[in-house]
Amino acid sequence: MSKSVILITGALSGIGRATAIAFAKKGETVVVSGRRDEAGKALAEELRSFGSEAEFINADVRKEDDVRALVDKTVARFGRIDVAVNNAGTEGQVGPIVDQTAESYAATFDTNVLGVILSMKHEVRAMQAQGSGSIINISSTYGHKGAAYASIYVGAKHAVEGITKSVALELAASGIRVNGVSPGPTDTGMLTRFTGTAENKAALVAQVPLGRLGLSEDLAKAIVFIASDEASFITGHILNVDGGHTAN
Repeated sequence: MSKSVILITGALSGIGRATAIAFAKKGETVVVSGRRDEAGKALAEELRSFGSEAEFINADVRKEDDVRALVDKTVARFGRIDVAVNNAGTEGQVGPIVDQTAESYAATFDTNVLGVILSMKHEVRAMQAQGSGSIINISSTYGHKGAAYASIYVGAKHAVEGITKSVALELAASGIRVNGVSPGPTDTGMLTRFTGTAENKAALVAQVPLGRLGLSEDLAKAIVFIASDEASFITGHILNVDGGHTAN
Protein backbone atom coordinates (compact mmCIF):
# COMPACT_ATOMS: atom_id res chain seq x y z
CA MET A 1 0.00 0.00 0.00
CA SER A 2 1.10 3.57 -0.63
CA LYS A 3 -0.51 6.52 1.14
CA SER A 4 -3.55 4.51 2.10
CA VAL A 5 -6.12 6.06 4.42
CA ILE A 6 -6.39 4.11 7.67
CA LEU A 7 -9.24 4.54 10.16
CA ILE A 8 -8.77 3.09 13.67
CA THR A 9 -11.37 3.04 16.43
CA GLY A 10 -10.29 2.60 20.03
CA ALA A 11 -6.99 4.08 18.95
CA LEU A 12 -5.90 5.96 22.05
CA SER A 13 -4.23 3.15 23.99
CA GLY A 14 -2.91 -0.39 23.76
CA ILE A 15 -3.24 -2.26 20.48
CA GLY A 16 -5.07 0.58 18.73
CA ARG A 17 -2.36 3.09 19.56
CA ALA A 18 0.44 0.73 18.53
CA THR A 19 -1.36 0.06 15.25
CA ALA A 20 -1.73 3.76 14.52
CA ILE A 21 1.99 4.26 15.10
CA ALA A 22 2.88 1.27 12.89
CA PHE A 23 0.83 2.63 9.98
CA ALA A 24 2.16 6.16 10.50
CA LYS A 25 5.76 4.90 10.36
CA LYS A 26 4.92 3.40 6.97
CA GLY A 27 3.85 6.84 5.79
CA GLU A 28 0.14 6.07 5.66
CA THR A 29 -2.58 8.61 6.38
CA VAL A 30 -4.12 7.74 9.75
CA VAL A 31 -7.39 8.81 11.35
CA VAL A 32 -7.58 7.86 15.01
CA SER A 33 -10.79 7.82 16.99
CA GLY A 34 -11.75 7.57 20.64
CA ARG A 35 -13.61 9.50 23.32
CA ARG A 36 -10.81 11.51 24.96
CA ASP A 37 -10.05 14.73 23.10
CA GLU A 38 -6.77 15.60 24.79
CA ALA A 39 -5.28 12.12 24.31
CA GLY A 40 -6.57 11.94 20.74
CA LYS A 41 -5.09 15.26 19.69
CA ALA A 42 -1.76 14.34 21.31
CA LEU A 43 -1.67 11.03 19.45
CA ALA A 44 -2.43 12.70 16.11
CA GLU A 45 0.44 15.11 16.73
CA GLU A 46 2.75 12.21 17.54
CA LEU A 47 1.74 10.44 14.33
CA ARG A 48 2.53 13.55 12.31
CA SER A 49 6.04 13.49 13.77
CA PHE A 50 6.60 10.27 11.78
CA GLY A 51 5.67 12.05 8.55
CA SER A 52 2.08 10.82 8.45
CA GLU A 53 -0.97 12.90 7.71
CA ALA A 54 -3.05 12.29 10.80
CA GLU A 55 -6.30 13.47 12.34
CA PHE A 56 -8.22 12.72 15.53
CA ILE A 57 -12.02 12.49 15.42
CA ASN A 58 -13.96 12.02 18.65
CA ALA A 59 -16.54 9.23 18.36
CA ASP A 60 -18.34 6.75 20.58
CA VAL A 61 -18.82 3.53 18.61
CA ARG A 62 -22.00 2.77 20.58
CA LYS A 63 -23.73 5.75 18.93
CA GLU A 64 -24.63 5.47 15.26
CA ASP A 65 -24.62 9.22 14.67
CA ASP A 66 -21.03 9.36 15.96
CA VAL A 67 -19.94 6.48 13.74
CA ARG A 68 -21.66 7.90 10.67
CA ALA A 69 -19.97 11.25 11.27
CA LEU A 70 -16.60 9.59 11.84
CA VAL A 71 -16.73 7.87 8.47
CA ASP A 72 -18.17 10.87 6.64
CA LYS A 73 -15.58 13.26 8.10
CA THR A 74 -12.76 10.88 7.16
CA VAL A 75 -13.99 10.61 3.57
CA ALA A 76 -14.57 14.36 3.33
CA ARG A 77 -11.04 15.07 4.58
CA PHE A 78 -9.08 12.37 2.74
CA GLY A 79 -11.39 11.13 -0.03
CA ARG A 80 -11.59 7.46 0.92
CA ILE A 81 -11.02 4.77 3.55
CA ASP A 82 -8.69 1.99 2.47
CA VAL A 83 -8.34 0.18 5.80
CA ALA A 84 -10.60 0.21 8.85
CA VAL A 85 -9.41 -1.32 12.12
CA ASN A 86 -12.31 -1.79 14.53
CA ASN A 87 -10.46 -2.01 17.82
CA ALA A 88 -12.73 -0.26 20.34
CA GLY A 89 -13.53 -2.71 23.12
CA THR A 90 -14.02 -3.30 26.82
CA GLU A 91 -13.51 -6.28 29.11
CA GLY A 92 -16.80 -5.51 30.84
CA GLN A 93 -17.60 -6.86 34.29
CA VAL A 94 -15.46 -9.90 35.08
CA GLY A 95 -17.06 -12.28 37.56
CA PRO A 96 -19.40 -15.25 38.01
CA ILE A 97 -22.54 -15.57 35.93
CA VAL A 98 -24.75 -15.09 39.01
CA ASP A 99 -23.37 -11.54 39.34
CA GLN A 100 -24.10 -10.54 35.74
CA THR A 101 -26.99 -8.21 34.95
CA ALA A 102 -28.77 -6.79 31.95
CA GLU A 103 -26.69 -3.67 32.52
CA SER A 104 -23.33 -5.50 32.56
CA TYR A 105 -24.37 -7.37 29.40
CA ALA A 106 -25.34 -4.16 27.61
CA ALA A 107 -22.20 -2.33 28.71
CA THR A 108 -20.03 -5.05 27.15
CA PHE A 109 -22.06 -5.92 24.05
CA ASP A 110 -22.83 -2.31 23.11
CA THR A 111 -19.13 -1.54 22.70
CA ASN A 112 -17.73 -4.90 21.58
CA VAL A 113 -20.54 -6.05 19.27
CA LEU A 114 -22.84 -3.16 18.40
CA GLY A 115 -19.77 -0.96 17.97
CA VAL A 116 -18.33 -3.38 15.41
CA ILE A 117 -21.66 -3.67 13.58
CA LEU A 118 -22.17 0.10 13.35
CA SER A 119 -18.55 0.66 12.35
CA MET A 120 -18.72 -1.92 9.56
CA LYS A 121 -22.09 -0.61 8.37
CA HIS A 122 -20.68 2.82 7.64
CA GLU A 123 -17.19 1.72 6.61
CA VAL A 124 -18.72 -0.64 4.06
CA ARG A 125 -20.90 2.17 2.76
CA ALA A 126 -17.78 4.20 2.02
CA MET A 127 -15.78 1.26 0.66
CA GLN A 128 -18.56 0.12 -1.67
CA ALA A 129 -18.56 3.57 -3.24
CA GLN A 130 -14.84 3.23 -4.02
CA GLY A 131 -14.98 -0.50 -4.89
CA SER A 132 -12.28 -1.67 -2.47
CA GLY A 133 -11.21 -1.82 1.13
CA SER A 134 -9.96 -3.94 4.00
CA ILE A 135 -11.71 -4.22 7.38
CA ILE A 136 -10.02 -5.80 10.40
CA ASN A 137 -12.06 -6.47 13.53
CA ILE A 138 -10.10 -7.02 16.73
CA SER A 139 -11.39 -10.03 18.63
CA SER A 140 -9.62 -12.21 21.20
CA THR A 141 -8.58 -15.82 21.42
CA TYR A 142 -11.51 -16.01 23.85
CA GLY A 143 -13.63 -15.49 20.74
CA HIS A 144 -13.28 -19.20 19.98
CA LYS A 145 -12.79 -20.76 23.43
CA GLY A 146 -14.17 -20.33 26.93
CA ALA A 147 -12.99 -18.58 30.07
CA ALA A 148 -14.41 -18.95 33.55
CA TYR A 149 -15.70 -15.72 35.10
CA ALA A 150 -15.68 -13.90 31.73
CA SER A 151 -18.87 -15.18 30.14
CA ILE A 152 -20.14 -11.84 28.83
CA TYR A 153 -16.78 -10.82 27.33
CA VAL A 154 -16.30 -14.27 25.80
CA GLY A 155 -19.80 -14.18 24.34
CA ALA A 156 -19.18 -10.77 22.80
CA LYS A 157 -15.96 -11.90 21.14
CA HIS A 158 -17.63 -15.06 19.79
CA ALA A 159 -20.17 -12.70 18.24
CA VAL A 160 -17.45 -10.53 16.68
CA GLU A 161 -15.85 -13.54 15.00
CA GLY A 162 -19.16 -14.85 13.65
CA ILE A 163 -20.12 -11.42 12.34
CA THR A 164 -16.69 -10.99 10.75
CA LYS A 165 -16.96 -14.24 8.81
CA SER A 166 -20.55 -13.55 7.76
CA VAL A 167 -19.82 -10.05 6.46
CA ALA A 168 -16.71 -11.36 4.68
CA LEU A 169 -18.94 -13.77 2.73
CA GLU A 170 -21.47 -11.02 2.05
CA LEU A 171 -18.81 -8.74 0.58
CA ALA A 172 -16.48 -11.25 -1.07
CA ALA A 173 -17.42 -10.19 -4.62
CA SER A 174 -17.29 -6.46 -3.87
CA GLY A 175 -13.55 -5.92 -3.54
CA ILE A 176 -13.81 -5.52 0.25
CA ARG A 177 -11.96 -7.98 2.49
CA VAL A 178 -13.09 -8.55 6.09
CA ASN A 179 -10.87 -10.35 8.60
CA GLY A 180 -10.30 -10.57 12.32
CA VAL A 181 -7.19 -10.51 14.47
CA SER A 182 -7.43 -12.34 17.79
CA PRO A 183 -4.87 -11.36 20.42
CA GLY A 184 -3.82 -13.91 22.98
CA PRO A 185 -2.55 -12.68 26.37
CA THR A 186 -1.22 -9.22 25.54
CA ASP A 187 0.37 -6.81 27.99
CA THR A 188 -2.21 -4.03 27.93
CA GLY A 189 -4.19 -2.13 30.51
CA MET A 190 -7.20 -4.29 29.67
CA LEU A 191 -5.28 -7.47 30.55
CA THR A 192 -4.16 -5.95 33.85
CA ARG A 193 -7.76 -5.14 34.73
CA PHE A 194 -8.95 -8.52 33.46
CA THR A 195 -6.48 -10.58 35.50
CA GLY A 196 -6.80 -8.42 38.60
CA THR A 197 -3.53 -9.44 40.32
CA ALA A 198 0.12 -9.91 39.44
CA GLU A 199 -0.21 -13.57 40.41
CA ASN A 200 -3.07 -14.12 37.96
CA LYS A 201 -1.12 -12.41 35.20
CA ALA A 202 1.95 -14.58 35.90
CA ALA A 203 -0.22 -17.69 35.78
CA LEU A 204 -1.45 -16.64 32.36
CA VAL A 205 2.10 -16.09 31.12
CA ALA A 206 2.91 -19.64 32.21
CA GLN A 207 0.29 -20.93 29.76
CA VAL A 208 1.91 -19.24 26.74
CA PRO A 209 4.31 -21.59 24.90
CA LEU A 210 6.57 -18.70 23.84
CA GLY A 211 6.96 -17.84 27.52
CA ARG A 212 5.90 -14.20 27.50
CA LEU A 213 2.94 -11.92 27.07
CA GLY A 214 2.36 -10.43 23.66
CA LEU A 215 3.12 -6.78 23.10
CA SER A 216 0.79 -4.31 21.44
CA GLU A 217 3.47 -3.94 18.77
CA ASP A 218 3.23 -7.68 18.00
CA LEU A 219 -0.45 -7.24 17.26
CA ALA A 220 0.15 -4.08 15.25
CA LYS A 221 2.51 -5.94 12.91
CA ALA A 222 -0.10 -8.62 12.29
CA ILE A 223 -2.79 -6.01 11.62
CA VAL A 224 -0.59 -4.13 9.16
CA PHE A 225 0.09 -7.40 7.33
CA ILE A 226 -3.49 -8.57 7.05
CA ALA A 227 -4.52 -5.10 5.84
CA SER A 228 -1.88 -5.13 3.13
CA ASP A 229 -1.82 -6.20 -0.52
CA GLU A 230 0.39 -9.12 0.56
CA ALA A 231 -2.76 -10.56 2.19
CA SER A 232 -5.01 -9.89 -0.81
CA PHE A 233 -6.27 -13.51 -0.98
CA ILE A 234 -7.24 -13.60 2.70
CA THR A 235 -10.81 -12.85 3.73
CA GLY A 236 -13.12 -14.28 6.38
CA HIS A 237 -10.09 -15.34 8.40
CA ILE A 238 -9.45 -14.98 12.13
CA LEU A 239 -5.71 -14.64 12.73
CA ASN A 240 -4.51 -15.76 16.17
CA VAL A 241 -1.57 -13.75 17.48
CA ASP A 242 -1.06 -15.54 20.77
CA GLY A 243 2.39 -17.04 21.24
CA GLY A 244 0.96 -20.51 20.69
CA HIS A 245 -1.61 -20.12 23.48
CA THR A 246 -4.40 -21.81 21.51
CA ALA A 247 -2.25 -24.43 19.79
CA ASN A 248 -2.90 -27.16 22.35
